[in-house]
Amino acid sequence: MAGRVDLDGNPIKPMTICMIGAGGFIGSHLCEKLMSETPHTVLAVDVYSDKIKHLLEPTSLPWNGRIQFHRINIKNDSRLEGLIKMADLTVNLAAICTPADYNTRPLDTIYSNFIDALPVVKYCSENGKRLIHFSTCEVYGKTIGAFLPEDSPLRQDPAYFVLSEEASPCIFGPIEKQRWSYACAKQLIERLIYAEGAENGLEFTIVRPFNWIGPRMDFIPGIDGPSEGVPRVLACFSNNLLRHEPLKLVDGGHSQRTFIYIKDAIEAVFLMIENPARANGHIFNVGNPNNEVTVKQLAEMMTQVYSKVSGETPLETPTVDVSSKEFYGEGYDDSDKRIPDMTIINRQLGWNPKTSLWDLLESTLTYQHRTYAEAVKQAMSKTTAN
Repeated sequence: MAGRVDLDGNPIKPMTICMIGAGGFIGSHLCEKLMSETPHTVLAVDVYSDKIKHLLEPTSLPWNGRIQFHRINIKNDSRLEGLIKMADLTVNLAAICTPADYNTRPLDTIYSNFIDALPVVKYCSENGKRLIHFSTCEVYGKTIGAFLPEDSPLRQDPAYFVLSEEASPCIFGPIEKQRWSYACAKQLIERLIYAEGAENGLEFTIVRPFNWIGPRMDFIPGIDGPSEGVPRVLACFSNNLLRHEPLKLVDGGHSQRTFIYIKDAIEAVFLMIENPARANGHIFNVGNPNNEVTVKQLAEMMTQVYSKVSGETPLETPTVDVSSKEFYGEGYDDSDKRIPDMTIINRQLGWNPKTSLWDLLESTLTYQHRTYAEAVKQAMSKTTAN
């Protein structure tokens, strides 16, 4: 750790980071990297600590004392401002960000992603503290290409579907499509942060993740999360594979997405943390345009990878089609395609993703099979016995 320098050759001083949502998927990976590779201190704020328990115990760990867990619900806890004041930088990861919640819990989704984030922005601005705020690629909404005729050659023109931080419009569905409650709340908090920067000098960086996946992502229903909930696509498919059930393709699985390995994405965040001169005032797409597949192709690839890591033979019919209304309820809508333009992050931070889709799926499914397979078997045998 001695003699660490930033991208411009300047020494990196140890800092204190208030990380809100530190106990989640992204937070746990970011905490791991900060503890093992830097002298920085983390004030870890969350309501759960399960995913970072291995960093907090035992006290003989080499980073003991550099990570402190604060069990705080940021909705209504006056201690938050004190922690932000103690820190040099606040990283805000807290959010409801599961598509199944957007139209079944639209109020919670809007409050979580806009109202609850307001005090964080306010405390950073008023106390002259730097903020890295996690937004989402969902703020782009639908691509321009989605509105072109099916047979239009323009649908192949990158200008109509590659999403740029400085140029692409944000296009949402009508108000009755409550699926856009999340994207709209996220966009509004982005605009507020940007305005705080312009009017009050807030030093900020906004991160727009494009489908970050890897170990500890989301939850497996009834095993390490609610039995009724519906997680995001990767965990949904993992849950089906663990239970030896067909993977459910919503509306045929025609939507296209890009997927990036969590460890690649964390490298990008790391560079933002330690290079404020290059990151402040910027919005960054963080994704992997090389890992683009339809959801149907993702299901097929996950079926192959899981068979390899588990030794189980795939089902004869590995997928089934379900309607979005049946799967998500009324008010669901979607974007057809989301490809991140990587120009800005490449120019500012010299960052590019490395891991192929096959490799990141193999890493993730190996972890999930090792962690959950036995628990899922036991849960299924109990259900059968009853």
